[in-house]
Amino acid sequence: MIAEPARFYLFGLICLCSGSRLRQEDFPPRIVEHPSDLIVSKGEPATLNCKAEGRPTPTIEWYKGGERVETDKDDPRSHRMLLPSGSLFFLRIVHGRKSRPDEGVYICVARNYLGEAVSHNASLEVAILRDDFRQNPSDVMVAVGEPAVMECQPPRGHPEPTISWKKDGSPLD
Repeated sequence: MIAEPARFYLFGLICLCSGSRLRQEDFPPRIVEHPSDLIVSKGEPATLNCKAEGRPTPTIEWYKGGERVETDKDDPRSHRMLLPSGSLFFLRIVHGRKSRPDEGVYICVARNYLGEAVSHNASLEVAILRDDFRQNPSDVMVAVGEPAVMECQPPRGHPEPTISWKKDGSPLD
């Protein structure tokens, strides 16, 4: 009596595999390269890397904010391409005042019939730098040996711009 349920269970397991037999060498996907956060200028190309292994070779899809990302495989006119490695390549980063279709948090998902693997989150931010300094440095006259103060305020931007000073082409501390 005990052997019957065991045979039935094994038969049920084989049937769960959609008629194909579970091969001993098959294994579920695992992410071997997770995407990293990126800060990219508008209009520039960018790549979010993702590599997965598994047997059979997993398929990879990308999601942004929980929504599947449309790539050239869905629409040949798309500016986003799914590379053979699984990475997501942007021909150019699209970013406008009201529409920011490329900025956001991305994940890649690798799937085969044995399961799925989800990458770490990676944020893609668009770097913005306004054209003009808010305050330009100006000439300062001081007596020899006295301290000189030169001020400037960089343009607004994201991420916040940093300032470095040079004198005659050499960096100053």
